[in-house]
Amino acid sequence: MIIDHHQEHGTYTPSSERYDMMPYRQCGNSGLKLPAVSLGLWHNFGGHDPYENGVALIRYAFDNGVTHFDLANNYGPPPGSAEITFGKIVSGDLRGHRDELIISTKAGYDMWQGPYGNHGSRKHLIASIDQSLKRLGTDYVDIFYHHRPDPHTPLTETMSALDYIVRSGRALYAGISNYDAEGTARAAAILNELGTPLLIHQARYSMIDRWVEHGVTMYLTSDSIESSIQKYAKSREQTISQLAISWLLEKRYVTSVLTGASSPKQLKENISAANAIKFSKEEVEKTEQLLLHLAPERSK
Repeated sequence: MIIDHHQEHGTYTPSSERYDMMPYRQCGNSGLKLPAVSLGLWHNFGGHDPYENGVALIRYAFDNGVTHFDLANNYGPPPGSAEITFGKIVSGDLRGHRDELIISTKAGYDMWQGPYGNHGSRKHLIASIDQSLKRLGTDYVDIFYHHRPDPHTPLTETMSALDYIVRSGRALYAGISNYDAEGTARAAAILNELGTPLLIHQARYSMIDRWVEHGVTMYLTSDSIESSIQKYAKSREQTISQLAISWLLEKRYVTSVLTGASSPKQLKENISAANAIKFSKEEVEKTEQLLLHLAPERSK
């Protein structure tokens, strides 16, 4: 069912205690702070998803101190519709709160037909940010990412496009996503030389997908999670998903854990993990032993 996205949402008033609900962490060497738990809009905000559910998720997130909302130009489906949905919520419920939000989006995957509709050329990235700003209904995004490496475009061209996008005021910060260790180092060096530091690298990272620790991508399905680790999570009075988020936030080099959610109830569970990030030395050792037992070739 398609919901009328033009309905009015003038009755929403954010919680006055929202900034007491969430810890905020410094992002790299910048002055920007991100909430420990951020909300990704990859799913549940597309053109055919119930609009009321998207509104409920954003309201619950903001009421609980989630200020960072992550998108990409191809999120939907159809591509672009997640940005449209979020833009309408911002112009409705969150009108007057734009300066309290960190809105991020990305470009690099297939978006339109022809040779300029994807990857990392200056042509693609500048066209993409302009399209995203129109869909979002905002003058700028806070973070703009190149979504994936492009072996067919010189990295200097891609990074100079990010530099231009920041200098033109279309974005406040530049980021990359899905780059390997070598590509990240090269991208950071180029951007530093251009005078637009690389703020952030959005990478897939979890207790059992730890490639960022040693530069090798690893895969493990959720079916491999065994009751050994379920009992451990229960001993911490957490679910497995909460344990996974807490484990990430315990690491000082992780600024924010980007989570998805299909309901406010699920988002509540994710957010609560930000308040349980302390691990004793014994717990750290036990966690590593469990992960090694589950997948020795995929752990440290």
